[in-house]
Amino acid sequence: MTIRTIHVCLTTSRHAETLLKFAVPLARAHNAHLVGLHTIEALVVYPGIAMHIPDQAFGAFNESQIKEAGAIETIFRTSCQNADFQSEWRLLRAQSVSAADRLVESARAADLIIMSHDDKATDRYDHRHVQERVIRECGRPVIVVPLEYKGPPAGNHIMLGWSDTREAARAAHDLIPLAREGAQVDVVHIGPELLDELSDHSALDLAGMFARHGLSAEITRRDGHGRDVATLLGQIALEKGADLIATGAFGHSRIHDFVVGSVTLSLLRDAPLPVLFSG
Repeated sequence: MTIRTIHVCLTTSRHAETLLKFAVPLARAHNAHLVGLHTIEALVVYPGIAMHIPDQAFGAFNESQIKEAGAIETIFRTSCQNADFQSEWRLLRAQSVSAADRLVESARAADLIIMSHDDKATDRYDHRHVQERVIRECGRPVIVVPLEYKGPPAGNHIMLGWSDTREAARAAHDLIPLAREGAQVDVVHIGPELLDELSDHSALDLAGMFARHGLSAEITRRDGHGRDVATLLGQIALEKGADLIATGAFGHSRIHDFVVGSVTLSLLRDAPLPVLFSG
């Protein structure tokens, strides 16, 4: 699949410029249509609470939203100024639904979605954990970028966190359009079954598939020794000099993630590099 439409979700003016420094080179490399998305928060009034809300409160709330949206739009248009690809600013009003709902609705038409990590200091309540909603529900590959990321453009060296799952297989194929010609792809398997024949065969088949796409593939096997898988993936990616991590997302139920823990949630919170999530 060729990447022709990229949606970048710009939630705050504080981090918009950093996120666009990642998104704009990617759009340029693929000659893609870059859509900047921002949502206007809905003012929710709960009928069970008996209190008077003056008109001034509604006006002040809306004014602050418009001011923030205007600041983000200015950053977006400045970042795309004189670009050799098409760009579009899209302001969405949440109205009776949440910001995540509007982002999911719009992002389903994209080939790729780009978002930033959560920022508890500045995120609106309806943007908190919006990455999880988009990854789980939009059906499209999502790249989540660290808040202060200043690394190189993605696509020259990608590390795939591999396991024999549907989600990991999606990630393996979703990364191919992002990889530059002749790019390095490290297939990394973490687990106690280092000598598991099935895992070995699937990784070798995967390396062959990448090679037929003109990519240079290398297989790495690590025993986690009870270590946190997400942390280990991040460390290996830094050791290898990767510019992007690709992995399957949310392969278990929410109950499993709550009791056992979730690699996906850990990467969403602490990954040192941009991560491509495929669900």
